Amino acid sequence: MPAMPRHLPLAAFWLIAGSLHFAKPAVYESIVPGYLPLKRELVYVSGVAELAGGAGLLHPRTRRPAGWWLMATIVAIFPANVQMAVDAERYRDIPEWALWARLPLQLPLLWWAHAVAVRRRPRR
Repeated sequence: MPAMPRHLPLAAFWLIAGSLHFAKPAVYESIVPGYLPLKRELVYVSGVAELAGGAGLLHPRTRRPAGWWLMATIVAIFPANVQMAVDAERYRDIPEWALWARLPLQLPLLWWAHAVAVRRRPRR
């Protein structure tokens, strides 16, 4: 049985993540930093960004730019992840330590996008 292409799990991750912005926008709105206006719109824009990146991973011609796009998206949404940790009392269902622990987990997401979509592999 052939191995699953490396880009498919990453694409699935981002397609699901982006879809959730539309399925549960209030959850994402609650973590948009207070200094940013148009919270619902930002949730939808970030959802579209994640969907576009995930879809871009599916074709070899767009995979590399999609990897860079997703890396930029991860950096752009990092303040919302910080806001969630800072406002831990608003998320009583999630242990505060987990909210803080997920911040450094953004680094493996950056690495994953880079390893799968950006880094050039030698031709065989």
